[in-house]
Amino acid sequence: MRSLSDIITGLPFTELQGSADVEISSIVFDSRKVVPGCLFVAVRGTQVDGHDYIEKAIEMGAVAVICEELPGHTAAEVDFLMVKDSAAALGIVSANFYDNPSKKLKLVGVTGTNGKTTIATLLYQLFRDLGYKCGLLSTVENQINGKVIPSTHTTPDQVELNRLLDDMVAQGCDYCFMEVSSHAVAQHRIEGLSFTGAIFSNLTHDHLDYHKTFENYLKAKKAFFDGLPKTAFALTNADDKNGSVMLQNTKAHKKTYGLKNMADFKGKVLENQFSGLLLLIDNEEVWFKMVGSFNAYNLLAVYAAAMLLDQDHAKVLTSLSKLSGAEGRFDYVISPNKVIGIVDYAHTPDAVQNVLSTIHNIRKGNEQVITVIGCGGDRDKTKRPVMAKVACEWSDKVILTSDNPRSEDPMQIIRDMEEGVSVKSKFNVASIVDRHEAIKTACELARPGDIILLAGKGHEKYQEIKGVKNHFDDKEELLNNFKLMV
Repeated sequence: MRSLSDIITGLPFTELQGSADVEISSIVFDSRKVVPGCLFVAVRGTQVDGHDYIEKAIEMGAVAVICEELPGHTAAEVDFLMVKDSAAALGIVSANFYDNPSKKLKLVGVTGTNGKTTIATLLYQLFRDLGYKCGLLSTVENQINGKVIPSTHTTPDQVELNRLLDDMVAQGCDYCFMEVSSHAVAQHRIEGLSFTGAIFSNLTHDHLDYHKTFENYLKAKKAFFDGLPKTAFALTNADDKNGSVMLQNTKAHKKTYGLKNMADFKGKVLENQFSGLLLLIDNEEVWFKMVGSFNAYNLLAVYAAAMLLDQDHAKVLTSLSKLSGAEGRFDYVISPNKVIGIVDYAHTPDAVQNVLSTIHNIRKGNEQVITVIGCGGDRDKTKRPVMAKVACEWSDKVILTSDNPRSEDPMQIIRDMEEGVSVKSKFNVASIVDRHEAIKTACELARPGDIILLAGKGHEKYQEIKGVKNHFDDKEELLNNFKLMV
């Protein structure tokens, strides 16, 4: 229990009705979860406006309400606070309710289109290996000192986020590494948090269904850096043209990493094979288990962040050389007859090209590259033909299939993708709606030495169709088909 006056510390409100002396049992922004004694925050969402449920929340026992607009009737026994932005207010009061846990550990946020999960996961694995207690908030899963907590969003909502951080503090965590999505910034999910550092990986075509324009997408990422304190570090990719944009208005200590351009933390790819990467990092050669130039950037970002967090250079490189990154990121297996299968979460044009160009650079030259790829439903439609085009340009054979169609017709999604297939490429492209059959067909087409890429789902263990999540695991499907090969 916390008093409302404590919870609203630092909250810029325009009007208060009531004494603010009331005791608050919890903070709720979903009216279905209202319990007696709670503070209800009326947030305007993309689908539902919480202001429409204020009266219902009061009937169910809410004793205080934060809103942008007062309802027609205000109950005398309920405290009301008017604010300009309820979502931002939710972040501030949630942090206060849990006694600002982000100030009691070192919180490092990772943002960008590609690489967020790998960088955050590697940092978590690295710092645990260095002997620290740590937390992880990522797309794949949330963890507290090795205990897995299921993840439903890249960045949790304001209340859940602070609750998880509070649990980490209670369990003695020194660090938390978290992915910060553009949605989270735009929806004020990180409002009220205190960051020790921020990392920017890259920015390419994604989430335009939500942000509408690339400029809005860029602004959302930049807002994260704009809000950093002077005490934090801001680490960006010097080889991405948007890296310098992130640093324009930040008060944080500015640092860069890169493989091509001048940077504070410099790396170079010396060897790139299916068995791993040989990198030159700060003039020291190190062999890593991970594959591809995109992972060279991820590893360099992690190394740079560790240096900015005052870790020992030699211990960091030694530990990093043993790590394998996040599940479903360039995750490869080899069949009994030497077909190579790769499972990757690549679900943007740039990510698909990164994976396929890595395969192209490693292949001997006479193997087929067979790509199985789909696009998610109810998401950015503009990237569908682009992803198909990229897959065709970098593959010998392409099978267009379902990803997570969600509420959309999977065949229509495939038709959208087919618009990116050139006349020349059509002879090497097949459309198979059933993802199980698509993977089976790819395995039947493969000859010894060929390379199969299953793109889009990565770590996911389900396929969402018409609101139902059905069990589906790309790696499991691949291994089952590989067992049949001789």
